[in-house]
Formats: sequence, C-alpha cells, structure tokens
Amino acid sequence: MKKQGLSRRDFVKFSAVGASALALSGMNLVAAMNEKDVKWDEEFDVVIIGSGFAALAAGVTSAKKGNKVVLIEKMGRLGGNSVINGGIFAVPNSDIQKKAGIKDSTELFMNDCLKAGRGINHRELLEMLGKRAQDAYKLTLDCGAKYIDQLTHAGGHSVPRSLQTENGSGSGIVLPMIDTFEKLDGTTVKKRTKFDNFVFDDKGAVVGVIVRENYKFDGNLMSDDVENKGGDTKYIKAKKAVMLAAGGFCRDKIFRRLQDPRITPETDSTNHPGATAGALLTAFRAGAYPVQPSWIQYGPWGCADETGFGVGSMFNVNGSFPFGISVNPRTGKRYMNELADRRTRTEAMFKVIHEKGDDDKNFPINFCDSRALKHMLPGHYEKALEAGICKKFDTIDALAAEYKIPVAELKKTIARYNEFVKKGKDEDFGKPVAATTTKGIDISVPPFYAERGTPKVHHTMGGLNINTKAQVINSLTAQPIPNLYAAGEITGGVHGASRLGSVAITDCLTFGMIAAETIG
Repeated sequence: MKKQGLSRRDFVKFSAVGASALALSGMNLVAAMNEKDVKWDEEFDVVIIGSGFAALAAGVTSAKKGNKVVLIEKMGRLGGNSVINGGIFAVPNSDIQKKAGIKDSTELFMNDCLKAGRGINHRELLEMLGKRAQDAYKLTLDCGAKYIDQLTHAGGHSVPRSLQTENGSGSGIVLPMIDTFEKLDGTTVKKRTKFDNFVFDDKGAVVGVIVRENYKFDGNLMSDDVENKGGDTKYIKAKKAVMLAAGGFCRDKIFRRLQDPRITPETDSTNHPGATAGALLTAFRAGAYPVQPSWIQYGPWGCADETGFGVGSMFNVNGSFPFGISVNPRTGKRYMNELADRRTRTEAMFKVIHEKGDDDKNFPINFCDSRALKHMLPGHYEKALEAGICKKFDTIDALAAEYKIPVAELKKTIARYNEFVKKGKDEDFGKPVAATTTKGIDISVPPFYAERGTPKVHHTMGGLNINTKAQVINSLTAQPIPNLYAAGEITGGVHGASRLGSVAITDCLTFGMIAAETIG
C-alpha cells in the first residue's frame, strides 16, 4: 500500500500557502497590485473569472442590465465542469412537480440538504437557494435550455425535484447560455487567459485583475507548477466588480491532499483537468475568509473500469441506482440504500471495496433489468455498452458468473428486493421504493445490465465565505470586500459536509444570478 499524506517537500511548500490563507489581512498579501502602479490594457464594467454555470448566470444577467462584461477562462474550451455535468438540476416547487402532484417546499429542500451536509451548512445560503431556484430555472429557459417532462429522484432527496436536460448533460444548459451571452451587446469571452491576481485601490476595493493571455495549461495538475507558466501579462480594469466563478479543486493533487491526506495523487476524479485551486488561493491571500475547505465529496456512481466522469456514470445515476441494486460481489448481498446521499453511499462502497485491505479492491456490482433503460436518455447506457464497461446478460446466472458472485445468494437478494418494491418499502436499507421512485420496476425482466462501481473525487464543498448577496467576506473586518463577488463551487458553506446530488447547478446558477443583481 502506498504511503499516504504529504511529503516533507509538499508540507514545506504549502506551509506558506496555508499561513497566507489564514492570515487575517484586510487586503492583498502576495503580489496583488495597487491601482496607482497599473496601466490598464482593457476596461469592462464586470470581470468574471470562469465560464461555467455560475459565470454564465452572472454574465447573462449582468449583460442584460447593460453592463460591459468579460468572461475569463484559463482553459482552451468554455464550460469547465459544468459542460460535462450530468445535467440534473434540483428545483424545489417547480411547475413539473406541481403537474405531477408532488408537494415540496423550501423547508423540505433545506432539511434534505442539511441531512446530507451533516448540519454544518450555512442555513441562510440554503434558504436563498430554496427561494430563488425558480428564478434561476427561468433564466435557463429564457436562454433556450430544454428539460424532459419527467422528474428525477436524486439520492438523498425526500421527493423527486430534479430536472433533467434533454440531452442528458450540463451542456444542455451551458451551450444555450454561452450563445445567449455572446449575442448580448458589450460581451467578450477570453479563453486561454489565466487569472493571476487582483488590483486594489487605496481603500481596499477590488478595481481590476491581472491576467495572462495566451496561457496554456500544461496538465501537470500541481498548483505550484500548472498555475504559474506561460502567457502574456495584461491588466484589466473592472469599473463595477470582479466575480470569481472558477469552480473547485478536485484535480489539484497537492491542495486536495493537503485538505484530506487520504486522497493520494493517484485517486481518480470526475472533474476536468483545470479544476485546480489557483483562483481560490489567490482570494485567500487577498483576505477572503476560508470556509470548510477540507470537506471533499466523492461521487458514488463512478465506474471502476474507466477514468474520470466517463460514460458509465450516468448508467448508475439514472439506471442501476434508482431502478436496481448494488451488491458486494463476495457475498451477493446488498449493503446500502442505493438512493442515500452521496457521503453515505461513498462510505458504504469503500467498506466493500477495501474490506480485505486497500490493495485488494472488491468493486461493488451495480445492475438493473431491461425496463430501466426505457427511463434513461439516449447515451446514458449505449455509450457505456459500446465501451464494454456496462455489460448485458440474458440471465442472472450469467451475470453472477461474470463477476464471480455467489449465484444462490444473489438470487435471494434479488427476490428480497423485489418483494420490497412490491410492498413499497425497503425493510433493509430504507431506499425509497415507492412507485414514484422505482415506477414499480423490480429486477425480473431480462436482459440485465451491470457495471463495476467506485466513488471518485467529485466536488469540493469548501471555499470562499459569501453572504446572501454573493459578496466575498473579508477575514479581518467580517464585512464584504468591496467589489468582489463569488458563486458556485469556489464558495463554501452552502453544502456543508456533503452536497446533495443535483444541487450544484442550483447553487451555481442561483448565486451567479444573485451576484449580477447585487452588482447592478
């Protein structure tokens, strides 16, 4: 087993970073500049760092108010994690819920998030999501996003409240919003442009940013190397505000391990390669409050036979978990509620995977029958089948033989689960098996479809402290840093210890929209 934790070199390297992040400075600690020392190359009303859900919600809303807005993206393509996201968007009290006769409320939504977040969520931020999610949803519709006329019951939610994009991907929201943004007057998009630091005025207000154009991400995935190579330095003035929407740090191999030493450099992640901590650390050094950066979430629906988010994840999210079961291949038995919150499922899965030690990986088997496919969008299982990571079986005996599962015990497990579906109550693990969730589907109609599952690093709950107006809070004064805003995964507090599935889009879009409203 490989040694875990930080090396001496890594510890020394990041001691200074940690100290800088936590030092209670009111202004720029490292390399930020004063406006007096800067000659501006360009000027905008609003400068937005990032190009995903939060950035686009802010960009579209701000541009519609008549502002001159620029999106700054360090990668060669737009959208970050948002464009590869599964496209499931939690909207409490939506029109689709009402049409289906499902009762929901802001309070129920908050309680579900608090349960998943182990109660350490910042309630005022959660309440804002509950109250404004409908407005964020409408914003996406106005931009041309389209959703299927069917609710998804994502894990950890008391009722079905998650909308699914028509194309089964976050790109179903991102691409229409990019198109809308670029057609609005006064908008600019800069790709391969790396945000390096802020420019302040004499009163401590953010008045611009330092960037590097023609920046090329080198893929080393180490925040000290990747974030500091190449590009031409430019100074961009922000007449009204700078907004940070740069996402999380799931692919930053040093910073994520500093927060949780159990996450080794080899640990896989669902995120795109540019999900590093550079912008977050820059804001910490500028005096922003850190909030819960050590809470890092795994996505329990990853496939063990591919890297990254891949093509197998959506089979588990939309097929095997809601309509099937997950079993321990050594015993043939279920071991969890397949629709519990992500942290609960991750912990259960890791117990199975490492039950005989870290070097002997016993990956759970997730499977369902043929009827589940009718409730999945095109691509949610075909691509996984084509890749050979999801496999098709005519009989349970064949499935058991493929994964070396004790067939007699597996058949007992399936029979017991089928009885629970018939009764509408899971007596073993409390999975919601009512007709609204499973649609009456048990595991009995061949062919059967199966995949090896594993959790993968997926979301960083911690980040910058913001208030309900999306203003970044100063760690010295506990007041907003003038002209600095943030939204999405770069912020902390909304999700507590673990984010509830499908609430990321809600968080990003809502607070991105709110930031633009506050900026005016």
